[in-house]
Amino acid sequence: MSKINHQEGVVLRSYPFGEADRVVVLLSPRRGKLRTVARGVRRVKSRLRGRLEPFCWVELVLHRGRELDLITSVTVVAAYPELRSDLDRLLGASMMVNAVDAVAQPEQRSGPLFGLLTESLGVLCTSGDIPGLTTAFLLRLAETVGVAPALEWCASCGGEATLDRFHIEGRGVVCGRCRTQGSVRLVGGVTEHLRDLARAELNDLPFTTVDVSQQAMSVVCRFLEYHLDRSFRPVAALS
Repeated sequence: MSKINHQEGVVLRSYPFGEADRVVVLLSPRRGKLRTVARGVRRVKSRLRGRLEPFCWVELVLHRGRELDLITSVTVVAAYPELRSDLDRLLGASMMVNAVDAVAQPEQRSGPLFGLLTESLGVLCTSGDIPGLTTAFLLRLAETVGVAPALEWCASCGGEATLDRFHIEGRGVVCGRCRTQGSVRLVGGVTEHLRDLARAELNDLPFTTVDVSQQAMSVVCRFLEYHLDRSFRPVAALS
């Protein structure tokens, strides 16, 4: 097996390693969550410096190591600078990569998840509805990993009566007869808005009132936090 391999990926996060190195964690469409080492990247004159920031879509040349592959070359496909110059976009992008980091697995093909992330980051650069986009992203991520909430019918009985509550620990919206202690009462229009977000194209999302948008984001975040056991605290600031 060749010790040199080429991969593309989106940088999810990185952390210091040794005196001048960093471990860079990426989502690769072919290898899933991929941990690599960038030697000397913390030095001011490093040729890799600035190319491995979070959210960057990159092409890498890697040298296979015993435990972690070593980055020898980086080509930036898309840097998404708009995501770092606006606080709301930065928070939205942070939520997206945090969510992907929570569900991606090492050495597991992740083409659909990679496609969702790159498309969403691109749309986020110009989106006028960041809360709506982040909610739509989370709904698609939930579907990709098999934990999507029920939105078309009651998650408990399967009925289509008035669905005005959301069961966080269950599997989505519930009707009045199936409501349980702890289920969240939804303001008018939230159920319909969630359905619309799940169906619409990411670059053509429906607008709604602030109250509806805030609660839609809140229940989806809480739902995924429970089912993925991961905090999405950055999203709270967007609402």
